[in-house]
Amino acid sequence: MSRKLFVLMIIGLLLLTGCTMPVQTGSINAAGEWEPDRSIEVIAPSAAGGGWDTTARMLARTIDEENLSDQGFGVVNKPGGGGAVGWAYIHKRNDPHNLFISSPPIHFVKQNGQSPYGYDDFTPIANLIADYGAFAVRDDARWDTLGELFEEMKESPENITVVGNSSPGSMDHMQFIMFADAAGVDITKIRYVSDQEGGAMTGVLNGSIDVISTGVLDAAEQARAGKMKVLGITAPERLKGDEFLETLPTGREQGIDAEFIVWRGIFGPPDMTEEQLTYYEDIIKETSESEAFADIRNRYGWDERFMDSEEFKDFLDEQSVEIEALLKELGFITE
Repeated sequence: MSRKLFVLMIIGLLLLTGCTMPVQTGSINAAGEWEPDRSIEVIAPSAAGGGWDTTARMLARTIDEENLSDQGFGVVNKPGGGGAVGWAYIHKRNDPHNLFISSPPIHFVKQNGQSPYGYDDFTPIANLIADYGAFAVRDDARWDTLGELFEEMKESPENITVVGNSSPGSMDHMQFIMFADAAGVDITKIRYVSDQEGGAMTGVLNGSIDVISTGVLDAAEQARAGKMKVLGITAPERLKGDEFLETLPTGREQGIDAEFIVWRGIFGPPDMTEEQLTYYEDIIKETSESEAFADIRNRYGWDERFMDSEEFKDFLDEQSVEIEALLKELGFITE
């Protein structure tokens, strides 16, 4: 049985087993504002650790410690299918007391046919932070810049192997594809290896893999230790707040007209009312503006990137079109 079929079967079972669950909707107070009537469940559609889980827990902790809501915010992990299992849970319950954290895979997983649900099947509430990717090679590699790497890949892309932790057609793969495409590389010939068992970095360090596409902090950790070179990061401008991170060049400053924002935002179920949306949007905005969350951003190397619901939806619409075009070119989407 294929992995895709297995994931879709799990989602189907969730839909069937959840069909009799009652939905609690909260209430409208005298001022016409919606109020939850129980604690809020924030789903991290992944196992503990990693970006979704960390963002969800830091968000919930800040809201509780800063007393930004009368109800508690708790985090529940629902891993599986690259996020698909958690999304199915939220969609079926359709309860405004259930939110979830997501990022670009909510585009990839649906467009690749691994889930029936994408961003437009839910209510975008607000984006919270921005993280970025990086492309790194072993310290003694023959390339010192992204330009040098991509010039060689224009001639023989099949001779250079790129590795990432995500599956083909998902985040680590597609952030590299976006930059290679902007540099004029034939992206249909790029050799991408998915290593979801944690060995991607080891493969580059031992010389069996040429390039890793990963998160900035993962690459920077190896570069600080003198084991790797970061050829470029996907941010629109150099990162601030850390002397070493400030040394990492962007693609844009190397003449590559591309950026890839690893945004992390908060979504609600599909049928949220304006009052429910306003309630959460205000809380997320207060969280983003708090000193407590600013400290958290600095600790994890995140950029402040608050977007309200309308801005977030427009951003997602634009990103979806760009990603879909590349996935079609790579053959992940067929007409």
